[in-house]
Amino acid sequence: PYKAFAHIARAFYPRPAAVAGIAAGAVVDPAARVDPTAEIGAGAVVGARAEIGARCRIGPNAVIGAGVVVGEDSEIGPNASLSHCLIGCRVRIYPGVRIGQEGFGFAMDPGGHVTVPQLGRVLVEDDVEVGANSTVDRGAGPDTVIGRGTMIDNLVQIGHNVQIGPGSVLAAQAGIAGSTRLGKFVVLAGQAGVAGHLSLGDGARVGAQAGVIRDLPGGTDVWGTPALPSRQFWRRYAKLTRLIGMKGE
Repeated sequence: PYKAFAHIARAFYPRPAAVAGIAAGAVVDPAARVDPTAEIGAGAVVGARAEIGARCRIGPNAVIGAGVVVGEDSEIGPNASLSHCLIGCRVRIYPGVRIGQEGFGFAMDPGGHVTVPQLGRVLVEDDVEVGANSTVDRGAGPDTVIGRGTMIDNLVQIGHNVQIGPGSVLAAQAGIAGSTRLGKFVVLAGQAGVAGHLSLGDGARVGAQAGVIRDLPGGTDVWGTPALPSRQFWRRYAKLTRLIGMKGE
């Protein structure tokens, strides 16, 4: 029923179509390629060699960096910034999103930490949504990849080299540390955190505020910090409740 409602609502309230043209005050580099059906909002900046596809909407004050490619029918919200990235078709980037900034990479040293150049990109596949004020770091060497159809909520942090499989869902304030791989249809609930260099199998689900510190097999449901399989977590919670005499309160 919920899916049916979504289709009906989309039919009656479609997203606004692009109004072709470049608004006054926008800055488009002469070396950029902007499809004539695209909309470039007031104050937006499109850098050299950037490509904006057919029917795209670039919101006011958005910044599309040099060499960035935005596929057709995509929407970039106001004040979003994109650099070092390739954006697929029908992608929706909400206001304030930051994609392609340098990842958190440095060599620790008592004399002063040394920043490691981040040389990769961000690849955002088709039909992805990235919620407001979320951040996706570019890769340190290999690319950061957001798989087709992935839904990312507001205020999500995705570190460098992370690879997210198709159809995954990341709720608000979830965070993924660098070089972690998520399979297909993985779910991270609100404020879930995943340590770096891990692998989460297809269909794994991480509960709200859970902290994942080891690999998860596909189809696993986990809760708590450190994250435990759902049944094990709730058994421990029930035992702890009885032990301290809370009687379920």
